Amino acid sequence: MRNAQPEPAQIPTSFGHELRACLRCRLVKTYDQFREHGCENCPFFDMNDDNERIVDCTTPNFNGIISVMDPSRSWAARWLRIAKFVPGCYTLAVSETLSEDMKNMCEDAQMQYVPPKRV
Repeated sequence: MRNAQPEPAQIPTSFGHELRACLRCRLVKTYDQFREHGCENCPFFDMNDDNERIVDCTTPNFNGIISVMDPSRSWAARWLRIAKFVPGCYTLAVSETLSEDMKNMCEDAQMQYVPPKRV
């Protein structure tokens, strides 16, 4: 019997300026999708219907997008350190960091946060 795959994250419905990336897991969706469903990898951020929280936890400034169908078997997902996340679209890199309050939320939820590398 095959291992049950996690439910995939929503695929962005457009690829314009309304795209945002989660600052913790780098999941890419539209602003409206984050507002309606939050982040599938970071439910503790509780972004649903909280416009301020969406702005605090996501960014429109990111580089590249990769779609991952089976993160646990993808070498690219392992390389990007997203192999334990749900299938979906992810950015290759974000340049912003989470605020101290959001970092504390990660810590309280016992979820690791790895800030982006400074170049």
